Amino acid sequence: MTDLGTRPPPALPALPTLRRAAPALLGYAAVRLLGLVALAVWSAARDKSAYKLLTARWDSVWYTRVAELGYGYEVRLPNGDVHSNLAFFPLLPWLERLLASATPMSYADAGFAVSVVASLAAAWGVFAVADHVYGRRAGVCAVLLWAVLPVGIVQSMAYSESLFTALAAWSLYAVLTGRWLTAGTLALLAGLTRPVGLAVVAAVWAAAIASSVRDRGVSYVQDRSTPATPHGAPTWRRALAMLIAPLGAAGYVLWVGHRTGKGPLGYLDVQAGWRNGFDGGAAFASFVADKFTSFPSALAGIGLIVGVGLLIWLYVVCVRQRQPLPLLVYAGVVTLLALCASSYFGSKPRLLLPAFPLLLPLALALARLRTSRSALVTGAVAVASAVYGAFWLNGSGPP
Repeated sequence: MTDLGTRPPPALPALPTLRRAAPALLGYAAVRLLGLVALAVWSAARDKSAYKLLTARWDSVWYTRVAELGYGYEVRLPNGDVHSNLAFFPLLPWLERLLASATPMSYADAGFAVSVVASLAAAWGVFAVADHVYGRRAGVCAVLLWAVLPVGIVQSMAYSESLFTALAAWSLYAVLTGRWLTAGTLALLAGLTRPVGLAVVAAVWAAAIASSVRDRGVSYVQDRSTPATPHGAPTWRRALAMLIAPLGAAGYVLWVGHRTGKGPLGYLDVQAGWRNGFDGGAAFASFVADKFTSFPSALAGIGLIVGVGLLIWLYVVCVRQRQPLPLLVYAGVVTLLALCASSYFGSKPRLLLPAFPLLLPLALALARLRTSRSALVTGAVAVASAVYGAFWLNGSGPP
């Protein structure tokens, strides 16, 4: 019998079962299959290998080289730039090496297999977050929208985007449901996957601090139509989650600094060799401005401005709809890092791929339509996305 004046701790929400997530996962698999078929047909018409485009070009080659030979490989370009494989975080090549050593797969095959499994895990995680916040129908729509993004074909490549999104989505779900140690551990792994793992760390820290403040009786505005981040967990769990979360990213960055002999910030020098860095968006703004030097390219400049405006508008809508704090922090940091980096500008859409909370307002709007109408809209966008993805990967530059 429970003593008077005491209450049992609230039960944590159950994980969304495969049965509950099945419509989302089946829809996601169908969209991805459509994209792969379109890529195969387009590539065959151009006498190219679709599978090689997915597994053995651009960044995927660098990942498989790390998996096979470890770190230390670099290429010195004629202009003096040094491309070092230390720029690539280690979790994906670790998994490629593990799978290749346990199966007859090559490293490239292992990278593709990891991405396929991770993409399904990411879709399930996106569903879990959206279902928890807005309900099952919105969860299904969120997954489909994530699948039909114009750059959605990257989800099937031997890149780290799918793996990172899976870890980020499930870390955010763990935060939303009060599973602090799980959230911190997944944030650690996300930090070993991509530099933008800092966004997951920031979300865990923001949620933990806000939860602690609420426990001390200081309220903050939260829309009652959306669930708040659970509080009431032991303080030590939140503190340990905050401690664990940054260890992945910080550990790798410090290791690179030690290996290069350039101190704690040596990783920034490695990125500089790739012409990557954080300049507050100055290089991107200059890139857009240069588009207006001629009429044909001015149309592309207008398109870029509209695209950035749409991203900002979506984030404002997310704030107005009072999404839970960790989602707002995560999406905000991912978007900020993508837009304000001086990296290869053609890769910016890919860098924004993990920012799935930005899709939740669109998912809500799509969920309010009749099923037949939402299916028609999603199907049409899926076809356009599949064609664009095939065209994109058969282009000259990396995605």
